[in-house]
Amino acid sequence: MKRTTSRIGAWVAIIVGSAYFLLPLAATFLFSLKMRRDALSFDAYKVVLTDPQFQATFSYSTLMAVLTIVTGILLVVPTAYWIQLKLPRLRGLVEFITLLPLVIPAIVIVFGYLKMYNSSALLPLTAHERSTDLLLVASYVTLSLPYLYRSIDTGLRAVDVRGLTEAAQSLGAGWGEILLRVIFPNVKSAILSGAFLTFAVVIGEFTMASLLNRPAFGPYLQLIGANRAYEPSALAIIAFLVTWASMGLIQVFAHNGRAKPKTA
Repeated sequence: MKRTTSRIGAWVAIIVGSAYFLLPLAATFLFSLKMRRDALSFDAYKVVLTDPQFQATFSYSTLMAVLTIVTGILLVVPTAYWIQLKLPRLRGLVEFITLLPLVIPAIVIVFGYLKMYNSSALLPLTAHERSTDLLLVASYVTLSLPYLYRSIDTGLRAVDVRGLTEAAQSLGAGWGEILLRVIFPNVKSAILSGAFLTFAVVIGEFTMASLLNRPAFGPYLQLIGANRAYEPSALAIIAFLVTWASMGLIQVFAHNGRAKPKTA
């Protein structure tokens, strides 16, 4: 009897939770189809997808996401590897530092960047568009640290880092070769999981891109939402699909990307 009651309670919780998330999504999708009077159509999606500003901002944010992912991986993987191999006592401190972007609001971080790197500073990164792009990438790397570091650190803990390193060194591999040919392949699924999380975070980020005055997808979403009726709903559905596609790919690589340990 208790087991039956527990199952009913679980199903009720699942149904209520699903309805809480899916009903607003379904209502948004239905509203996005009502751009044409007295008929359902995908006109709002057509308008959005053919908008040159949408294409430009989405492409820009995608490029920023890719640069953020590459920079973050090159920074986090060697750091997490070295901490696990040589400095395990510092793990708590590093985990605390990587959690700070969740505690400190993005608006505070970006105002700090503007104060340190404005046009009158010693390093005026906001004086030119390309240098501002670099500052935005650095901002996104900071913002993605909690997700990227956690994912990669978990992947490293799942393999015998010390044993793999000693085996590679016995075969004459240097530190660079160990990272590229031993560590990276063995945490590939963790890296990809962190990469997709980072992509989902960057693609819709608003605060940093807006205050740095960059043509990103997040500010475009806000602009369209303030001036249009049906297009914002279509954009919300598109952003939802992009985010959940990233989440789905994380699950795929988490289940299918568990390779056996490799040595040099």
